[in-house]
Amino acid sequence: MRPIQVTPIDLENSSHAQVLVELLEHYALDAMGGGRGLTADVRARLVAELRKIPGYHGALAYVQEEAVGLINCFTGFSTFAARPLLNVHDIVVRNPWRGRGIGQALLAWAQQRAGELQCCKLTLEVLSTNVRAMRAYERAGFAPYRLDPAVGHALLMQKIL
Repeated sequence: MRPIQVTPIDLENSSHAQVLVELLEHYALDAMGGGRGLTADVRARLVAELRKIPGYHGALAYVQEEAVGLINCFTGFSTFAARPLLNVHDIVVRNPWRGRGIGQALLAWAQQRAGELQCCKLTLEVLSTNVRAMRAYERAGFAPYRLDPAVGHALLMQKIL
């Protein structure tokens, strides 16, 4: 396989912005991303809104000139460690490129970025049925979040506003 190049996203670069939206749309159309795609409004506003978020960190994966993957991360804060954390919010690999190390390269970039930011940890969420992704995350060193095994593991919950 050709070398994978991971490049931090420059939201002022129109090519990066276009690829970010295209790859996120690819993810949103997949069953693991909801299967419905992004609305026209979200596609139109996404990059401008991301520019307003100081804790946004993203990267694109390329094989030669083809954009094959995306990772979107946001900083948070661990009160238990009194240090920042980096949350992997989206990770996308185009279907034909899955299983070729693109996701691992993007996760390695996120880990390096977290180190540069002096984060105490990387976090992410994954659907319980996405076994392939869970195996990839475990290969990259991720494990279910537990403070104490006796009280179980954490669950992600949401309230739509």
